[in-house]
Amino acid sequence: MIVDAHAHLLPKDYPQDAPECFPRMESIQDSTDRHLVFGQMKFRAKDVFFEAERRVEAMDASGVDAEVVSPMPPLLRYDLPAADGLSLARHVNEFAAKLCSHDPERLIGLGMVPMQDPDTATAELAAIMDAGLAGVEIASNVLDSSIGDEKFLPFFAEAERLGAAILVHAMPAPTHRLPGSGMGTYVVGIEGMLAAASLILGGTAAACPNLRISFSHAAGGLAMILPRANYFWGGAWNEEPRDLERAVMPDDGPSPLEYARRFYYDSMVFDRRTIRYLIDLLGADRLLVGSDFPAMPREEPAAKTLRSMGLPRDEWENIGWRNAFRWLGREPQG
Repeated sequence: MIVDAHAHLLPKDYPQDAPECFPRMESIQDSTDRHLVFGQMKFRAKDVFFEAERRVEAMDASGVDAEVVSPMPPLLRYDLPAADGLSLARHVNEFAAKLCSHDPERLIGLGMVPMQDPDTATAELAAIMDAGLAGVEIASNVLDSSIGDEKFLPFFAEAERLGAAILVHAMPAPTHRLPGSGMGTYVVGIEGMLAAASLILGGTAAACPNLRISFSHAAGGLAMILPRANYFWGGAWNEEPRDLERAVMPDDGPSPLEYARRFYYDSMVFDRRTIRYLIDLLGADRLLVGSDFPAMPREEPAAKTLRSMGLPRDEWENIGWRNAFRWLGREPQG
């Protein structure tokens, strides 16, 4: 069984009376695709983004048993006025619930909230869960504020209370230190790392020990920096017993690695050697299948690299689908 825990949707249309700041979906002559127009962005969206029947057909063709579908990340426009952000989120969430109602066992939806207004985002979580969605997708930063900032702690505490799954999707952030061509690769990797690290260092991971949260693309460079963080916390290499005489930042709480092992990470990292490192460092019980479909093409068949690694059966089943059920708060079947 395979659950693709990182796939995306787009609404087919937007209300005629929507604010001018809303996206538009424009028809394309002689095609079932549509153009998403959102500010300066124009993106050709295949019909599999918004047609449930086509979605299921594509899953069958790739050998995917279920998908966790979340809003296409450009919809996470935290620069909108809070009222408009809430209106957009509600429209996207309504569409997500409708799309997933086509086959609720195979299509599992995540909504979105206006994180630019933490109080409004927190209050909206209950409605999202009541609509049958499994949780929400958020971006890796909110108007250049770390998601580990204390102002977002009530949001994460409410998500924990409601049992909402959270997907943190790395988003490009402006920087003058890299050319624009690096935004979708290097900066996304940096953003994923910063988002996860901020939850550890800012106290959210300690305050919300039962929060079920996943990071796109394995939280970028996080796994490479964690051993260094662990050394400064404990003064020892290789997770050996702590040497407090060497520790630079000792504390009595869990280590950075222990906190990181509470999170989930999709394994869309493009190389089996990286997956092997993630398994060794974080554990096979922390990784998920992810594809970014249909924004990016899936491997054919889905999870081809994972399938090729000769993983022990229990590791493969954990990564292939059991961990996704655990992240979603659903009881694994079988």
